[in-house]
Amino acid sequence: MAKVTRDDVARLAGTSTAVVSYVINNGPRPVAPATRERVLAAIKQLGYRPDRVAQAMASRRTDLIGMIVPDARQPFFAEMAHAVEQAAAERGKMVLVGNSDYRDEREVHYLRAFLGMRVSGLILVSQGPSERAAAEIEAWDARVVLLHERPEAIDDVAVVTDDVGGAQLATRHLLEHGNAYVACLGGTEETPSVGDPVADHVEGWRRAMHESGRSTEGRLFQAPYNRYDAYQVALGLLAGPDRPPAIFCATDDQAIGVLRAARELRIDVPGELAVAGFDDVKEAGLTDPPLTTVFSDRPAMARAAVDLVLDDSLRVVGSRRERLKQFPSALVIRRSCGCGEPNASA
Repeated sequence: MAKVTRDDVARLAGTSTAVVSYVINNGPRPVAPATRERVLAAIKQLGYRPDRVAQAMASRRTDLIGMIVPDARQPFFAEMAHAVEQAAAERGKMVLVGNSDYRDEREVHYLRAFLGMRVSGLILVSQGPSERAAAEIEAWDARVVLLHERPEAIDDVAVVTDDVGGAQLATRHLLEHGNAYVACLGGTEETPSVGDPVADHVEGWRRAMHESGRSTEGRLFQAPYNRYDAYQVALGLLAGPDRPPAIFCATDDQAIGVLRAARELRIDVPGELAVAGFDDVKEAGLTDPPLTTVFSDRPAMARAAVDLVLDDSLRVVGSRRERLKQFPSALVIRRSCGCGEPNASA
């Protein structure tokens, strides 16, 4: 059977191929309702399927958005990618996801691959400052929105949450429970990069400690972001002679690892150890005890990122500060901090 073409649709509908194109693409020119109905009826009768590859070659854009995350196995990034996919679907777009595995060469690989596919834009959750990634974006003149992280090397529009303020809320709350001090499980870098949310979480913890007159000396511990490695770090920390009375974790995944280590060591949470995290992943409400954490509005952030990457009129111009869209954080109080009433917010 011969392939049905746009010309066939136009002949059956009694209109031009240009009008057929306007109907299929919802523009750029309006089509009278009666004419639109004739075109749609002809498309259905003939079983016409638009050639998306040919359309992409003609427009130099596809209906695809590329998204690069450090590790989609981690709940936070999985939930963020899902939120972006939903927001993109509302705009008639599909999302391709690549995992950088926290490696510059993987990030650059996906940048080249997605840009070579003529994606409509890129949403980049970058693991840190990458001069190679910045050069690649500049060479392609790509439409890029940074999400969650804002690497100093890549000066593009960014959508983030108030990481410093959220960490301060969590740390202050743990101190308000009467804990002598709060230890912090940070990231794996001794000198975190500018724009790294984990670095901002550590900074928020540090500010809250200093505001209360507590020292942070010797109370910051390095740990990978995932629960499995954080669990191993927590085993050593909690089994030692200087076990902290409270721990603020830079990610919920780390906090889940801490809760597992405490249970294994028969340390009562929150009676002997108070714990708080950051991100409010869905599992946070199912831990034992349920985890007090900091909420970031991922659906709203995802919608903002998709809107920014697709609409030139919404892309902010001006100074670096003006190119930042920041969403507020909120404390979600559950039982791991010592509160009796779960699911309250502050």
